[in-house]
Amino acid sequence: MTGKSSAELNDHVTAAYAAVTDEARADKVAKQHARGKMTARERIAYLAAGGFYEFGALAGPGPAQQGAAPLVAPGDGVVTGVGYIDGRPVVIAAFDFTVLGGSNGATGMAKLDRCAERAATDGIPLVMLMDGGGHRMQEALDSRLAAPGSRLMLRLTDLSGQVPLVAAMMGPGFGAPANIAACCDFVTITRGIGTIGMSSAPLVKAATGEDLTNDEIGGADLQAARGVVDVVGDDEHETLDAIRAYLSYLPANADAAPHRMPGPHAPGDTADGLDTLIPPSGRTAYDVLDVIEGLADRDSLFEIRPVHAPNVATVLIRIGGRPMGVIANQPRYHAGALDAPACEKAAHFTAICDTFGLPLLILIDLPGFLVGAAAEESGLVRRSARLGYELGNATVPRFVIVTRKAYGAAYIVMGGGRSIEADLSLAWPTAEICAIPIESAVDLAFKSVYEQADDPAAHRADLITLFQANVDPVLAADGFGIDDVVLPSATRELLLEALGRVRPRRAPRMPGKRRSISPI
Repeated sequence: MTGKSSAELNDHVTAAYAAVTDEARADKVAKQHARGKMTARERIAYLAAGGFYEFGALAGPGPAQQGAAPLVAPGDGVVTGVGYIDGRPVVIAAFDFTVLGGSNGATGMAKLDRCAERAATDGIPLVMLMDGGGHRMQEALDSRLAAPGSRLMLRLTDLSGQVPLVAAMMGPGFGAPANIAACCDFVTITRGIGTIGMSSAPLVKAATGEDLTNDEIGGADLQAARGVVDVVGDDEHETLDAIRAYLSYLPANADAAPHRMPGPHAPGDTADGLDTLIPPSGRTAYDVLDVIEGLADRDSLFEIRPVHAPNVATVLIRIGGRPMGVIANQPRYHAGALDAPACEKAAHFTAICDTFGLPLLILIDLPGFLVGAAAEESGLVRRSARLGYELGNATVPRFVIVTRKAYGAAYIVMGGGRSIEADLSLAWPTAEICAIPIESAVDLAFKSVYEQADDPAAHRADLITLFQANVDPVLAADGFGIDDVVLPSATRELLLEALGRVRPRRAPRMPGKRRSISPI
């Protein structure tokens, strides 16, 4: 570059940057828009409205496979930098489908490695917007280039539990992008556009003969029902809004204090009717989200995995501006009983809340575990233990409320009573705490007795009435198995007081112990 003036040198650099913009590739951008998708840069501009500071814009692809034409790949197919979401910095990597289908080349992977490094060094979240990806065939069909593999999974492993990890599936997401997303704490996807899975339709057909579409293999609603993704957006804006909402509850990293919203903080619309919201009869369903809304700050509910394992609700809320997580049995599905997917869902949510210092509110209303051969085949024994394991390991404040049914081992796994030494253990007037539902217990233990009576049905009913008299939340408080029985309408104030008093973390139960081994 010798012999050139400063103006010429500056123009050279300016032209290099101009060549990688959307404006310089109008034909590629038009094709992306025709697919109903924003470009990588448009997505970043929407998500990081507070500004984006790119690095690696001038990075290019590695060498093409021997004998192939040189690759033209602006930014090597991924836009990387630091953006500001609601004034808070995050590292963003957006895969660019307009560049070789967003495939992963050596330089692009090096840029992702740099993103992980920045997230770790700066202590800020890492957000990845996926669109395409997977091995770039022009580079992958070469042992010399493929042999080193990739350190990205190792980097994400290092970052896990240190900073929030987020992935959005906004286009084809098979193979490597799916693995990357699976390492994240939160995964969102755009309906009708995003997919996620291990292999795309052509590879599946070649390997198994199954003739399926990409959507039938890894479509948004299908993978949401399976629990592979957390939230489905109807369009790209909803998908990106979900990322913004999720991060608003979390600190920048595990060592920072949770992000608190300024007041005033009014309770939700159902607060006034909270005392009569739960039907006394355990056979009558209700929506536990209405209960959560009555306890939380108005318009602060953000449900995670709403369609997967709907018999348990996992919800981020705020109380008095403080973020916290809620795990609640949902009586609308299986009467709130726990099965393997529900236990896994609640356990994973517990780990996220504990990692980032969010207190946990647990609302118990369940008849027990789902039983039968199918339940055993699902590994419920270990998966239920994992929920108890995660709640027991959690160091954040934990508040447990029995709202209605609370039976047997499931009550213990959910942290009822003194099971996890909760910071606050309460019951509402509708609470029924016992080892097994009364009618089932009578049939198991006293069937031979009431069948010998002159009127078996009447004697059975008398036994049920007798034992039901002992199932009383006041008796639970009398034995000090819980701290208090309180009215639902008084609960929010108790939670506010406790949140202002308890330490954000409790000391490890077993100082010096290296670690526990999860049941799963």
